[in-house]
Amino acid sequence: RIFVLGIGFFTLCFLMTSLGGQFSAKRLGDSPFTIRTEVMGALESRGVLRRMSDMLEMLMKRMDILARLENSTDFHKGDEARFPLDRFQPAAGLMERIQAIAQNVSDIAVKVDQILRNSLLNGKVMEGRRDQCEVPRDPKYPDCAGKVEWMRARWTSDPCYAFFGVDGTECSFLIYLSEVEWFCPPLPWRNRTVAEPSPPPPPRAQAAFRRDLARLLELIGTGKESLSFMKKRIRHLAQQWLRAARRLEQKLAGRQRDQKHILIHIGFLTEESGDVFSPRVLKGGPLGEMVQWADILAALFMLGHSLRVTVSLKELQSHLGVPPGRGNCPLTSPLPFDLIYTDYHGLQQMKQHMGLSFKKYRCRVRVIDTFGTEPAYNHEEYATLRGYRTNWGYWNLQPTQFMTMFPHTPDNSFMGFVSEELNQTERQLIKANKVSSMAVVYGKEASIWKGKEKFLAILNKYMEIHGTVYYETQRPPEVPAFVKNHGLLPQHEFQQLLRKAKLFIGFGFPYEGPAPLEAIANGCVFLQARFNPPHSSLNHEFFRGKPTSREASEVSSQHPYAEEFIGKPHVWTVDYNNSEEFEAAIKTIMRTQVDPYLPYEYTCEGMLERIHAYIQHQDFCTASSLPPSPKTKSPAMQSPPSPLALSPNSTHLVWSPSAGGAPQAWPPVASLQVWVSEPQHTCTETCRRHGLVCEPTFFRFLNKEEVFLQLSIACDSTEYEMNHLYPAVAENVRECYLQKEPLLFSCAGYNPKYRRLCPCRDFRQGQVALCRDCL
Repeated sequence: RIFVLGIGFFTLCFLMTSLGGQFSAKRLGDSPFTIRTEVMGALESRGVLRRMSDMLEMLMKRMDILARLENSTDFHKGDEARFPLDRFQPAAGLMERIQAIAQNVSDIAVKVDQILRNSLLNGKVMEGRRDQCEVPRDPKYPDCAGKVEWMRARWTSDPCYAFFGVDGTECSFLIYLSEVEWFCPPLPWRNRTVAEPSPPPPPRAQAAFRRDLARLLELIGTGKESLSFMKKRIRHLAQQWLRAARRLEQKLAGRQRDQKHILIHIGFLTEESGDVFSPRVLKGGPLGEMVQWADILAALFMLGHSLRVTVSLKELQSHLGVPPGRGNCPLTSPLPFDLIYTDYHGLQQMKQHMGLSFKKYRCRVRVIDTFGTEPAYNHEEYATLRGYRTNWGYWNLQPTQFMTMFPHTPDNSFMGFVSEELNQTERQLIKANKVSSMAVVYGKEASIWKGKEKFLAILNKYMEIHGTVYYETQRPPEVPAFVKNHGLLPQHEFQQLLRKAKLFIGFGFPYEGPAPLEAIANGCVFLQARFNPPHSSLNHEFFRGKPTSREASEVSSQHPYAEEFIGKPHVWTVDYNNSEEFEAAIKTIMRTQVDPYLPYEYTCEGMLERIHAYIQHQDFCTASSLPPSPKTKSPAMQSPPSPLALSPNSTHLVWSPSAGGAPQAWPPVASLQVWVSEPQHTCTETCRRHGLVCEPTFFRFLNKEEVFLQLSIACDSTEYEMNHLYPAVAENVRECYLQKEPLLFSCAGYNPKYRRLCPCRDFRQGQVALCRDCL
């Protein structure tokens, strides 16, 4: 009997422990899509309660049998009868406790059964909804059915779908496509609280010009030679940045400026893109991109904006809020940055990892693009149809979102960089110490010197030639013995070399780097080769694959900006194939006295001014609409009168003073002039011939039929088409063409059969990127 009671007691303890384990098995943080698992766990718990109750009942029955057997024996006589009864007294108390426990367990089992019945009923309803959802037919969501079909076949292709709760059921597809993406309508049975009107956003913090660059150096970080190079450059120019910031602050006279949250992602420095520049920093590789990025970082920081700097893909994903997976899903939260400055490598990485969010937020991107991207290469459909497709184009951005090193194409925004400014004492010292017979060759890589023996021999007759070609152990054989090669010099020592030299000579490559401007700023004359024919993607390997054709005379020399915007006496462009012209230029340069010269737009203040204007006024997230094409116009619709009027000399159109309220445009429309090009001229050339700059944002104001009439152009027909040369007129057949696709408005390009309508504007002295009233 004691043995039976012990077994019963320990069985009770074991069952209670098992029951506790079952009730504690629920996992915290389970998703809404684990209902089936929870219900099954609860059913198992209910089975344990039932088995426990049955076993207790069986134990009670056996105890009752033992009691009846005890009453039927002879052991009730004398002392022998008292002994077993005394020993059984504790068992009677235990029996009462077991009965009480059994009753409690029975009550609990009844209650749990009721709860589980309700849960199971709700679970069946939810299960039915999850398994029996139908794709809604809503004309507002035409892509819903197709997206659901795609999800059925591919939802396991990226872990990010499971991260957002997709589990392979029809309803989970619809929940994801309606609540995470936006291809399907909201589901009526989803518990969605009515959104309360969001409170107005708190007032923006105001940007304040900074007085110290130490915090920027911390933000840039360490670990790469490229970063060390940029930090050294920022330290070297720190005082110039601080002085320029004070001058611009006075010029703006306390104007309110919202502080922007800006992400700077330098994609070409990430390991995923190969980081080809860092290993070459100390070996004479191209440093122009890193010079520009260092100056962009300094300018944005000095203007007082909040910055985050990344040079790794993992950091980029963290800052953007990229969900785990392969990049097919949108970001987990709204983008926390007002602007993102990156390059082509970074742009590709963002598209790969942001899913649909890339299309939503790409208007906030600014792409640092050394040579530029013309609209014909930027528009994916047009580039594919017309043969403009390259490795770097077809992004369908606004062309002015691309920011270049030099202002060679008005279709893009001119970002630029800075060169070191000299004070008056330094300028006088340079003039006094110039060596008129000293020349420095532009080119740190030995390959640039190959095949240049003829030019070098002529130059050596008149001047001592210096080079800065990188080498490790042996002098490069491409560099002649009469050249004094200093090897790769630190930036400060290279500047000292330029301050002594009279001539800085280029042999045709690299194109459009910062070194010629640094040389001119240090009192050198820059001599470069004229290209005949001009180099372009059609005839030169370097430009093939780049999203620019550089047609007409765009690349007529090694450094078109220096040739066009600076010119003689600081810049000489000659035909190197003509030995007599080359030699005569050297003789004249040796006799010519020049002062150090730096265009204002390449000073720290000029760059601060330009970036400030872009941040304050450029808005690519607000779309501008084109006028409807003739086919969509109602016969009763009357076109509003043109806001343009003939100029007093009747040669071009200007914005009419009587045009009423001017639209909110930047640049201001008061700077607009409309000129008609010659058949073989681009709009860039046409505006330049009139002392103006082509302004692509103004195309929308002259893309109208009535503008042809105002310019006395007779049109037998007018068509809307996709063509980067439109609006234009084919005069021989009197056919006029208007632009159908706003992304194709372009200052570049020409065709002998067309005369183009060109929007031009004025510009600030020394600041070609800004009109006179643009600041």
